[in-house]
Amino acid sequence: MRPLNRLVIVVLACSIAPAAARAADLAVSVRTAAGQPVADAVVTVTARSAGPIRFPWAYRMAQHNLQFDPFVLVAPVGAEVAFPNLDTVRHHVYSFSAAHPFELKLYGHDETRFVRFERPGVIALGCNIHDAMVAFILVVDTPFAAKTDASGVALIRGLPAGPVSYRVWHPYLKAPGNEVGGAAAAGRAAVTVALRRPPQRHRMY
Repeated sequence: MRPLNRLVIVVLACSIAPAAARAADLAVSVRTAAGQPVADAVVTVTARSAGPIRFPWAYRMAQHNLQFDPFVLVAPVGAEVAFPNLDTVRHHVYSFSAAHPFELKLYGHDETRFVRFERPGVIALGCNIHDAMVAFILVVDTPFAAKTDASGVALIRGLPAGPVSYRVWHPYLKAPGNEVGGAAAAGRAAVTVALRRPPQRHRMY
């Protein structure tokens, strides 16, 4: 191998290694002032995507035991979300949300309807037959999004190195737009939030 070729290979290797090292993870812990973990909060970091955004979970909002499952679903712009009815009764799913109003008229057990969401925003869901049913779809235009688990922690992987700004959204968060912001570098961040009580007819998941 000629010395020049060797030099080119070394330069390429050195340029690739830092790029791989730039990927970082961020774990955001969301709790109330009393220290209680907040589940179903969505943490997002704004970043452009070179192609379609894909998440590892299913884009699925089921109706089961007269409730929506999950309570909060995160879906990327352009995703087609399935609405399977797993109950033995019929449901009539709807949303009046500005981001994407729609209506899935009465359909029964083991039937599935689909809705494609082309704009980012919050989609509040209800059932025209069962008032106690409520859920939310947060449609995002960033590949960096995660939902907090039962321990109140959301993990976002593969972030660029250095400080990032993030948003925390929850349907019952006491803040404009139901969200607050923060900044952190790779590693861990903690956010304290206040939640309002959900409407009495709605179960808090």
